[in-house]
Amino acid sequence: MKRGMMILAVLTALACSGRAFPQETPKLLAGDPQSDARWEPIERFKKEAPPLAARFEARSYSDPQGETMPYRLFRPRIEAGRTYPLVLFLHGSGGSGTDNVKQLDRANWFGGLVWALPENQRRHPCFIVAPQSDRNWPPVRLREGQLPEILLGPGFDQLAVDIVEKLCGEFPVDRKRIYVTGQSMGGAGTWHVLAQWPEVFAAGVPVCGRAHPDTLAKMVGTPIWCFHGERDEIEPVETARRIIAGLRRLGGKPLYTEYPGVEHNVFMWAYTEPALVEWLFRQHK
Repeated sequence: MKRGMMILAVLTALACSGRAFPQETPKLLAGDPQSDARWEPIERFKKEAPPLAARFEARSYSDPQGETMPYRLFRPRIEAGRTYPLVLFLHGSGGSGTDNVKQLDRANWFGGLVWALPENQRRHPCFIVAPQSDRNWPPVRLREGQLPEILLGPGFDQLAVDIVEKLCGEFPVDRKRIYVTGQSMGGAGTWHVLAQWPEVFAAGVPVCGRAHPDTLAKMVGTPIWCFHGERDEIEPVETARRIIAGLRRLGGKPLYTEYPGVEHNVFMWAYTEPALVEWLFRQHK
């Protein structure tokens, strides 16, 4: 067997039944990703989560240069003298725009609303902020017929981080427990945010996204759990494998879960893993 084929076989074997790669990954839901048992929590989430979007307050932020970004904010039940974690959700391309609605709609239900489910708020009350961009989160160079090339330096995600900073001054946010997650375009944004502002975020969950290889060293000390579908038709799974391998070569300890047979809609499996919620809120600076 050729070396490349051997590596792929090993990676696929490790990913069977949605099992995560080593590094003491929490136990995931059992069963083949396409089984009825594994689809059940996905279908339940589709019914339970969407009404929660109405509980997110519509807001807008403008920076000193006049750039404006709409965002939605979920507030936990606040008790005097207590601080709360904050989750920043970066939507995928389907949530792009300026209507301040689509970033928490359809495909973006999962990563934006899971933290607001009543059972999760009972155990882990937190603020959730979902900004909306009409551009790519990280700076990119567009190339005809190819995926955008991620560039170095702050991009439109700067406004998202500015919003987080503003909320920290307005509400009792625990600065040691600020998290970022996102899918697809938002997954790329998550990698980029973790590299540009590692001092802000206690952990990150990039889902089916892509990082610039020259930024990996900046994320080595940050807890990361990356998810990807083995049959992703938009962002090839090799992208995630290279990122994770690169981080581990540098001494990082990211978690990586790859679902066999799952395509770019891997976010439906990732965000319905109860272990993800518990893992994220255990992380702190």
